[in-house]
Amino acid sequence: MAARPRTLSLSITPVVVGTAIAWSVERKVHLPAIGAALVASVFIQLGTNLHNDAADSKRGGDRSDRIGPPRATASGLLDAAIVNRVALASFVVAALMGLYLVHVGGWPIFLLGILSIASGWGYTGGPCPVAYTPLGELFVAAFFGVGAVGGTYLLCTGHVTSVAVLAGLAVGSLTAAVLLVNNHRDAEADARVGRKTLAIAAGPDLTMWIYAGLMLLPFAFLPLIVSGSSRGSVLPAVIALPLAAVLIYRFAREPQGPIFNRILVETVQLQFWFSLLLSLGLAL
Repeated sequence: MAARPRTLSLSITPVVVGTAIAWSVERKVHLPAIGAALVASVFIQLGTNLHNDAADSKRGGDRSDRIGPPRATASGLLDAAIVNRVALASFVVAALMGLYLVHVGGWPIFLLGILSIASGWGYTGGPCPVAYTPLGELFVAAFFGVGAVGGTYLLCTGHVTSVAVLAGLAVGSLTAAVLLVNNHRDAEADARVGRKTLAIAAGPDLTMWIYAGLMLLPFAFLPLIVSGSSRGSVLPAVIALPLAAVLIYRFAREPQGPIFNRILVETVQLQFWFSLLLSLGLAL
């Protein structure tokens, strides 16, 4: 419950997309590095989720009146100290994978790894948690989008190109949309504990337009992505566009409440299918 396994595809898909871009553009892959990057990315998300579960409970959030699924620590099912120790262990696993990745990719991967782990811990930790500011979606797009896709591309090829950055922005935009749904759903409860998320700062009407932009932006990037690749196609990814349109409509029309639990899950699924279809089109 604390690890939130149903969302772990958000840390897997950027590595897959980065690998597909590297193969499509330069016909290069580095399988051991890809495997290590997958493990590191997943364990950074696990550590972030676990620490979030414990830290939010300590700050008085995730109470019984929240709309979202119950949290393990706040529900009394797990002790916060235990959850934090497992979170720390997850970050250690990611760091150990990072030792090999730094050997392959050099100082840019070292810097990316340090910043990723620090941001994962600082998302709900420290004196000014990112989750309590309007910057959460930006951090998610940066690290689970541009950083993960571009980092994987660098591990495979030794450098980063604009097409990798664009693909990272596309994936990161959808990942940020997932967080936006979460924060929109919990806006009332979050405000009570002093959070100032993007959904709270923007208000419900503007949040709907931001969600629509985050969902449609990846499809606008597709022509630019394919123009930077001499092989493959982005057309399979367009199959996900109708689902994006349906989710935007539902976000705008549904009353703010438990229905957004389902919209969140389906936004995660959209991110997965867009990333998988884009990867298959580019790689095959």
